[in-house]
Amino acid sequence: MNNIINKFERFIEYMMALALAVMFSAVFINVVLRYLFGSGIAASEELSRLLFVWLIFMGATLAVGRNSHIGFDLIQRKLPKNLRLICAIISHSLMLYALYLFLEGSWKQYNIGWNINSTVMKYPLAFMYSTGLFASIGMGFYIIRNLILIILKSENSYIPGNTEISPEQLKENN
Repeated sequence: MNNIINKFERFIEYMMALALAVMFSAVFINVVLRYLFGSGIAASEELSRLLFVWLIFMGATLAVGRNSHIGFDLIQRKLPKNLRLICAIISHSLMLYALYLFLEGSWKQYNIGWNINSTVMKYPLAFMYSTGLFASIGMGFYIIRNLILIILKSENSYIPGNTEISPEQLKENN
């Protein structure tokens, strides 16, 4: 299972690097063309915006999977271990509910977006809204996986506020 997750994360990293390279090239070429010739490529702004949105949501999904997103665990650190466990289960459940709402809204926007095209490039706006589908499913997978590990009391689970380092985290740090 970890091998599949590692390959998926590696693929996402490559896609992010590709998106960043295309964004950089499109904007750089557009700036040079505008500076030298007084006109640029109109599609470069729209392409950059689409890739930037994808880049953000892919990065956010990876951050959730690696537990490197912004979190506030000051209060949880002060709780006893059993209460931290309960708090983690409740917070993971609330995150799953929020992701369900995000998925539902993204799905509606995705379906509407098939009938609306972008202004310059004429791609269906569903491509833009599919980022929400990707992120909600990807983040949901990671949160469900960690929730199962928490319930099973696995050493590899991530519980906010824990000051103990798991064997998996120790390997990542070395």
